[in-house]
Amino acid sequence: MKLPRYEEYKDSGVEWLGNVPAHWNTRRLGFFFEERREKVSDKEFAPLSVTKIGIVPQLQTAAKTDDGDNRKKVVAGDFVINSRSDRKGSAGTAYQDGSVSLINTVLRPIEGISNQFAHYLLRSTPFQEEFYRFGKGIVADLWSTNYSEMRNIVLATPDVGEQTAIAAFLDHETAKIDALIVEQEKLIALLAEKRQATISHAVTRGLNPDAPMKDSGVEWLGEVPAYWDVRKINSLSNKITNGYVGPTRDILVDVGVRYLQSLHIKGNRIKFDAPYFVAEKWSNEHKKSILQTGDLLIVQTGDIGQAAVVTDEFAGCNCHALIIVSPVGDVVLGEYLGWVFNSSYGKNTLLAIQTGALHPHLNCGNVKEVAVPLPPILEQSRIVEHCVLATSSFDELMSLAEEAIGLLKERRSALIAAAVTGQIDVRGFVKETAE
Repeated sequence: MKLPRYEEYKDSGVEWLGNVPAHWNTRRLGFFFEERREKVSDKEFAPLSVTKIGIVPQLQTAAKTDDGDNRKKVVAGDFVINSRSDRKGSAGTAYQDGSVSLINTVLRPIEGISNQFAHYLLRSTPFQEEFYRFGKGIVADLWSTNYSEMRNIVLATPDVGEQTAIAAFLDHETAKIDALIVEQEKLIALLAEKRQATISHAVTRGLNPDAPMKDSGVEWLGEVPAYWDVRKINSLSNKITNGYVGPTRDILVDVGVRYLQSLHIKGNRIKFDAPYFVAEKWSNEHKKSILQTGDLLIVQTGDIGQAAVVTDEFAGCNCHALIIVSPVGDVVLGEYLGWVFNSSYGKNTLLAIQTGALHPHLNCGNVKEVAVPLPPILEQSRIVEHCVLATSSFDELMSLAEEAIGLLKERRSALIAAAVTGQIDVRGFVKETAE
């Protein structure tokens, strides 16, 4: 869809707007809004969450506080924006009365602006960048913008009728884009489900659909091929131990031996995208947690259920708060153990033996008792190859879907910015749609 530009433009006089349609007015934000500063109780006015999708009833995941009377009142139709730079994009028009935390700025419309147009304009990327540019703070990467600065930001707006037309156009077009995003998200979820099922079937049922089966005697495992063993992981390991579990603030250095932590373990992969290092001398003093190729790493605290095998790339690293399983090489392949613990059986088993409700944790002693389905080692190798190939195909498809989502979101953002700053003329589109 290619939309025309307006016939005539003028210089807005401000950098963030540039040229705007000649018939649009330029006025400061304070002409359209005044700040609502009334403090209310969260008992009388329902708590609302200010999110990147807009203003919604307080999320269950929101931090619970004893705000009491120390909140800001919000009336349906108000525009609310989080003033902190680390919450960029958290803003929107409220569609119900309620209350928000004091870090938010609440704007009450006075005149000359449509609520829905304001919702798009003040959430657009160009306005958000301009808003946070006025922020002040003592921390280099964290600051807040006050209403006293916000009210002076220059806006360019047409009359309310044209504002309503622009908002209607954006409602229509963003709904279509959002529907496409939802379809891509459903596709990713389906692919992830099929990926998991492929892994689980390979490591618990094998690759031969005609193989005779037997009861494994393990609740989560069910039947396995009749010629497979089922053995506790302790009997398949040269050692099962912990990575270093002490405080890290005094041992981390800028350059040295790579230091793996739970955040690096995801989906049977080690991703060293958050670099942590320890001195070589310190690492040599803690040799029991120096890693070798084929070792299985199991997240011990936090995101229970994550595990990955150590590849050649990460041999020699040290690690923090991870369970290290060193397999007996002529009995079980570390790569095979990696897929077992990334199957539904492996993940559910680890979740079943975790301790601590608030801070989930795995004990080495419990992990030692985990039963592992064990085919002959040549078959383990074939299963590993099958899992690598199959998951690579799924991962490629999911990556394409994620890329499509990213492009759709960019398109959505660009369309909103163009419409609310007058870079495209949508009046004809709205008229055609109405007819």
